[in-house]
Amino acid sequence: MRMRLLCIGCVASLLFHPAWAAERALAVTIYNDNLALVQDRRDIDVKDGRQRIEFQDVSAQIRPETVSLSAADIGIVEQNFDFDLLTPAKLMEKAVGQEVTIVRVNPATGAETREQAQVLATNGGVVLKIGQRIEVLRDDGLPVRVIFDKVPENLRARPTLSVSIIGSHAGTRRATLSYLTPGLGWKADYVALYNESDGKIDVQGWVTLTNSSGTTYDNAQTLLVAGSPSQVDGVGQNAYRPPVRRQNLQQPGTESGSRERLGDYYLYPLAERTTIANLQTKQVSFLDVHGVAAEHGYEFHNRWLGTAEMPVSAQSIYSFSTSAHAGLGDQLPAGILRFYMKDKRGDPQFIGESRIDHTPMGSTLSLATGDAFDVKVHAVVEKRTRIATFDWQTDMRYDLTNALPRAVVVKVRQEGLWGDSSIKAESQKSTRRSAEVAEWPVTVPANGKATLTATFETRY
Repeated sequence: MRMRLLCIGCVASLLFHPAWAAERALAVTIYNDNLALVQDRRDIDVKDGRQRIEFQDVSAQIRPETVSLSAADIGIVEQNFDFDLLTPAKLMEKAVGQEVTIVRVNPATGAETREQAQVLATNGGVVLKIGQRIEVLRDDGLPVRVIFDKVPENLRARPTLSVSIIGSHAGTRRATLSYLTPGLGWKADYVALYNESDGKIDVQGWVTLTNSSGTTYDNAQTLLVAGSPSQVDGVGQNAYRPPVRRQNLQQPGTESGSRERLGDYYLYPLAERTTIANLQTKQVSFLDVHGVAAEHGYEFHNRWLGTAEMPVSAQSIYSFSTSAHAGLGDQLPAGILRFYMKDKRGDPQFIGESRIDHTPMGSTLSLATGDAFDVKVHAVVEKRTRIATFDWQTDMRYDLTNALPRAVVVKVRQEGLWGDSSIKAESQKSTRRSAEVAEWPVTVPANGKATLTATFETRY
């Protein structure tokens, strides 16, 4: 509906300045799980007795039950959050049953005509009663506007929290308004450039802030918390179960650093105050490390003792440390790490990405970037024999091929060794990664083949 809505006599209402001075300081603590704590410090003018204080520019998604207002010598009576925002459609909707002025302009002469109209309904369109006739306000391209005499009290130009207080005496107070809100979140993103010639990586870490809370936080002191505080009532981590994915943490770290902690969470304060605009994504650097030793290898996971229909690609794996002495030297918030490698022209090219969980310092990460083009493994059951009613013997063969002009090491992992499973024979010594997983590091020559064999006894 193309129409102009003009409010006569309501300019003072729109420009109403709440009872707080220009002095304002914002502090925003943002958690990983779409949650933020906003602490809004303002100077408020308090009268002696009861009055209503309005706080504009709060989050449009504020959780009212979490609101706390503290100031000296005041008592809080009640609080209301007005989230019905002023729009042309809302203004017309609130005018149902009331009279407005319809102004039409003759496109040929420019002459204006004005009529008083009663708004009957706004369901799918505006229905008016003008005199003794009923008319639908049509979107026919003709110049028309609607004049209202005021803005309804429960419509706000911006999200507004109003608090009724009782002041013990008049004067200016420093007040702190704090509340929790969804719509603000952050994540970590990493960019790793791998140098194949010397086996090292350069890693940059970026914090990506996203604000869809419905308001802008100007010049805010911003603190990021790496962790997932428990929330109830279907909010936050208790309502979400992430999908099962490859475990990238090969060895958890045991090192402590100088980074500030809050309980069991790590804090990442932004160095300077920043403005977090509504509907904006902002990136801030927090990690920049060069020349970290890294190892490139391959892994093959066989999920059960069975024959694969055809050879499959091994996974391309990059491993490195977060240690302070031989690694990145920091705790890593959960996020996505994207790998790049330079081509012959010296241009960095994307080769894959992998997700990491919150990682303590001193850990060893082993990240898969994709399937290897030239390294294949074919798992084959050579023979399966029943030993007893529930005992079986399975002879497995793993055929590995390598089309690269250099030798590679493939970590062959046989999974699914449940219960009383055991390895009775093997062509090379294995390492038991867990009760259910055995691993063999198999060297495959350049442009060549290798074979691994193993005999398993299982009960099922």
